[in-house]
Amino acid sequence: MASLLGTSSTAILACRRLSSSSPIFPPSISVQNHGKKCYGGIGFQTKRGRSPWHLAVTNVATDVNSVEQAQKLASKESQRPVYPFAAIVGQDEMKLCLLLNVIDPKIGGVMIMGDRGTGKSTTVRSLVDLLPEIEVVAGDPYNSDPKDPESMGVEVRERVIKGEQVPVVSTKINMVDLPLGATEDRVCGTIDIEKALTEGVKAFEPGLLAKANRGILYVDEVNLLDDHLVDVLLDSAASGWNTVEREGISISHPARFILIGSGNPEEGELRPQLLDRFGMHAQVGTVRDAELRVKIVEERSRFDKNPKEFRDSYIAEQEKLQKQISSARSNLFSVQIERDLKLKISKVCAELNVDGLRGDIVSNRAAKALAALKGRDNVTAEDIATVIPNCLRHRLRKDPLESIDSGLLIIEKFYEVFS
Repeated sequence: MASLLGTSSTAILACRRLSSSSPIFPPSISVQNHGKKCYGGIGFQTKRGRSPWHLAVTNVATDVNSVEQAQKLASKESQRPVYPFAAIVGQDEMKLCLLLNVIDPKIGGVMIMGDRGTGKSTTVRSLVDLLPEIEVVAGDPYNSDPKDPESMGVEVRERVIKGEQVPVVSTKINMVDLPLGATEDRVCGTIDIEKALTEGVKAFEPGLLAKANRGILYVDEVNLLDDHLVDVLLDSAASGWNTVEREGISISHPARFILIGSGNPEEGELRPQLLDRFGMHAQVGTVRDAELRVKIVEERSRFDKNPKEFRDSYIAEQEKLQKQISSARSNLFSVQIERDLKLKISKVCAELNVDGLRGDIVSNRAAKALAALKGRDNVTAEDIATVIPNCLRHRLRKDPLESIDSGLLIIEKFYEVFS
């Protein structure tokens, strides 16, 4: 810390302790003494009514960048250790669905349903380390895309239309947890009470949907979510925008996010309207193989004993996976799918009586994302066979007399059409 801040850091910290109202200076600002008293090599004025500091700013860019890097590193180290994605044993279907959504966010998210204690939440949260960086407008609460007007907040768009240069920074894709007990104001946004009381103006305080824009919104136990919050999510997922009407203020901001939900089917079913909004559906079962179960227990024990050492042992695999995702994202637009394969996908959907066209669209997108993940430029029938059960399983009409699993039903229809 001392080497980053330079020789004047001790003095600056000393002055901070002496006066709570003292400004905090970046390391690029040198302070000249024009006062009567001096502490730690820096003087400050003791008489009232006069400015206590004389500032000279030099070499801002280099020092600020080094401080930002140090702050990012410090914040990363201070966070709770996350279980590495590469260390998760089994559950390949769930992991694949998550990776495909990171590669192509337009797939529309994933619903993960399965037994309790099967690592659903752990797997989703472990995705944080693999998320790539995106460009956002600096200081914007909505993570506005500087190149896409549809993903810009109203204020940023007005500045761009006027021809202003907006500052751009790179940041990791955000993952926002939506707690079951969250209020609608916390999710959608509300009036900034502090500004209303201190400045007498009506100002908007963004909520979780604003923070999740261009990121991931994760809802654990989504089937237990209150109905009014489900309605909010349905509205935002359908339009890509969140509109808030509060106390005479009408605010709209972009809210395009990858919706990830997890839950236990024994605790209740999900509303069909919300279920249809998830692009993919992954079923998670308890691992039955004794060797795998022992390996999972041992790995978890290692992580609990020393999280840092455990994470360090998976750095190489994590970096390899990050590069694979980054390469797939950049090559996604060059992946082609033949018209004949598209026709067969739509024929499968039609013969299974899938309502709407979301099943067709998501199956095409997921197959292309899988081909990109494998480093290919063309989609094969094998790619489609891998992803189509996850894309259609939750869209089939439920038949109480049907004993066969919906995933097996889709695979049977797939081989019937594609053969």
